[in-house]
Amino acid sequence: MKTILISALTLGAFLSGAGFAAAVHDWHDLDEVHKHVLEAIHEMDRARAANHYDMAGHGGKAEELLHQAERELHEAVEAARAAG
Repeated sequence: MKTILISALTLGAFLSGAGFAAAVHDWHDLDEVHKHVLEAIHEMDRARAANHYDMAGHGGKAEELLHQAERELHEAVEAARAAG
């Protein structure tokens, strides 16, 4: 149950961050979002370890998507730094 809750909260945070993406003015904004996604990955790791189960694969899928988001944000920060 905790894993589902944390997954849902993480996804919600990511989606709300994506909603504000249009307001990004420099790479510092993207870097802050990147840091939050890294924090979410660490929280997911702790939650999955504490619960000792994967909720029918959903925990693993959520973690996979967080890692994908982290990679994309890293690339976005690097691109914004190069352009700025």
